[in-house]
Amino acid sequence: MQRWIAICFFASIAALGAVVAAGELLSYPAHRLVGPPPVDLQATAVAIYTSSGVRVSGWILPGRSKRGAVLLLHGVRDDRREMVPRAKFLSKLGYGVLLIDLPAHGESSGDRITFGAHEAEGVEAALSFLAQSQPGERIGVIGVSLGAASLVLSKPSPAPSAVVLESMFPTIEEAASNRLRIYLGTSAEAFARLLIEQLPLKLGISPAKLRPIEFVSALHCPTLIISGSIDRHTTPHETKRIFDATLEPKELWIVDGAAHVDLHVFTPRTYETRVGAFLDKYLRTPG
Repeated sequence: MQRWIAICFFASIAALGAVVAAGELLSYPAHRLVGPPPVDLQATAVAIYTSSGVRVSGWILPGRSKRGAVLLLHGVRDDRREMVPRAKFLSKLGYGVLLIDLPAHGESSGDRITFGAHEAEGVEAALSFLAQSQPGERIGVIGVSLGAASLVLSKPSPAPSAVVLESMFPTIEEAASNRLRIYLGTSAEAFARLLIEQLPLKLGISPAKLRPIEFVSALHCPTLIISGSIDRHTTPHETKRIFDATLEPKELWIVDGAAHVDLHVFTPRTYETRVGAFLDKYLRTPG
C-alpha cells in the first residue's frame, strides 16, 4: 500500500512538473529569422513600434485607390509567412495589404507570448500604421486563431471597417482544456486549471483578460466568423457562441470537414470567393 501511495505521489509531482514546463514552453517567444519578402509578393519591409516600444516587423503591399486595405494576423507560434497566400489573393483583388509578426513572434520583439493580451498592442500599432500609409482607405482585418483573439482584445484607433475572425477561441480556459483533452482525455480539466493558474504568476495577466467572447461585441463593424466543422481546438459549438455574442451585421461559415488548420489552404477557391465577397462589400469605397 505504501509503495502504491509513493508511486501516486511521485507521479503527481511529475505531472505537476510537466504542466509547469508546458506553461513555460507555451509562453516562450517564437522568434525566428523571417528574411526578405518573396520576390513575387512585391512587398516592402516595415518596422512599426507600439506605445510600449515593442518593434513589430512586417511587409506592406500597396493597393488600388478606393479598394481598401487589409491587415493580416497569423496564429500562435507562427509568423507573417503563414499569411502570404492570403496576401497574394488580396493583392490581386487590388487591396493594400500589411502582414506583421505579432509581438514575441518572428522578427518582432517581445519576451513572452501572452495569448492576445500584449499582442493586442501590436495590432493597434499596425492598424494605425496601415491607416496612415493608406489614407482615405477603409481598413479590414483577417485574424487567425491568436491573431483573431489579439484583434478582439485590442482597442484600435481607427477602428476597422470589417473583420474576419478564423478559428478563434472563446476563452483561454476553453482553449487550454480543449487542447489538453486531445492528449489527456478526462484528466484535461485539472491540468488546464493548473496551466491557467500560471498566467498571473508568469505573465502578470488575469485569465479574465483573455476571453475574446466577452469583448467581441465591442468591434462595432461587419464580422465574418469562420471555423472548421471538426476543429477540436475551437469547437463548432464554441464558434456559434462567439457568433451569437457578435453584433450585426455578421456572417458565420463553418467549413465542412476542416479541423484546426489553415482554412485558406484547406479550401482555397471557396475561401477566396467567400472572404473576397465579404471584404468587397464593406471595404470598397463607392465612386
